[in-house]
Amino acid sequence: MKNIIFIALLLTLAIASVAQSSSSSNGANDQHFSIITGLNQPLVFHGINIEADYYTKKWVFEYSHGFGLHVDGKLLGNEYEAQHINFKITHSFGGGIGYRFTEAFNLRFEPKIHMYETFFEGDKQTKANSIANFNTYTLGFGAYYRWLPFKHASGFAKGITVVPSVRYWYKVASSLENDSFVYANNKTGKKETLKAPNIGISNTPVVLNISVGYSF
Repeated sequence: MKNIIFIALLLTLAIASVAQSSSSSNGANDQHFSIITGLNQPLVFHGINIEADYYTKKWVFEYSHGFGLHVDGKLLGNEYEAQHINFKITHSFGGGIGYRFTEAFNLRFEPKIHMYETFFEGDKQTKANSIANFNTYTLGFGAYYRWLPFKHASGFAKGITVVPSVRYWYKVASSLENDSFVYANNKTGKKETLKAPNIGISNTPVVLNISVGYSF
């Protein structure tokens, strides 16, 4: 954990160094506050995510929190499909700090924590049925483009916000010993070893999303 904190500190200082060496004028507005929600979470994972972003002239600070995300093991790859395993991410949360290269585009450093429950395919996803509970810890970067399609309008529409994002959240650790656990699988009839998954697409660190919300 000390190594993780040290890496996080180095990356944060690196972002700050880039910002300080850049021109003081980057075309960004001074301050904004945005509340957005991702579309992937309800449409793909049957959960919800709320993100709060505070923008200054050069910087953006974020906190996001996902709840009740259901992950079909078939989406993660053959290992999880063969073991008939699904996951529920009860909470996925963390902060971020980034630099605004333009008014719309920013790059962020993001540490996150993801809390998993593990279930056999077809079982009701309750705490009593969970095979194993564990956390994963990710560090990575996210590229965001904050678009206000009606920013020149008057009235309510002016603050409508759309934010596509591409993120690379590398799993640096998990709460499982050796990043895996051994369990008796009542679907395959034998003992299986299951690794803690990555948070992104097809068991990779890559996370794509489009968020919508409002800016003040």
